[in-house]
Amino acid sequence: MPQTKSAKKRVRQTEKRTIRNRQIKNRVKNSIKKFLQLINEKKLEEAKKNLPRLISMIDSAWAKGVWHKNKAAREKARVMKKLNQIDKS
Repeated sequence: MPQTKSAKKRVRQTEKRTIRNRQIKNRVKNSIKKFLQLINEKKLEEAKKNLPRLISMIDSAWAKGVWHKNKAAREKARVMKKLNQIDKS
């Protein structure tokens, strides 16, 4: 248990940040799942329309420190690769 006033404040801040980070992670993860589902269903036009928004969300997670920059880059590359594979076929 925190003893000092500043330690108590840090606990409160950590709880708030944990909730916010979890929301951001879930939002991005769900968007990626929806995007991949569109690709699996061969809905290319809708997937292409949602791609800029998805990339923006991934970049936002990186900018807010929720995701590491390499994870953000890896996820963007995977999403683009899937879209390009389906687009070529």
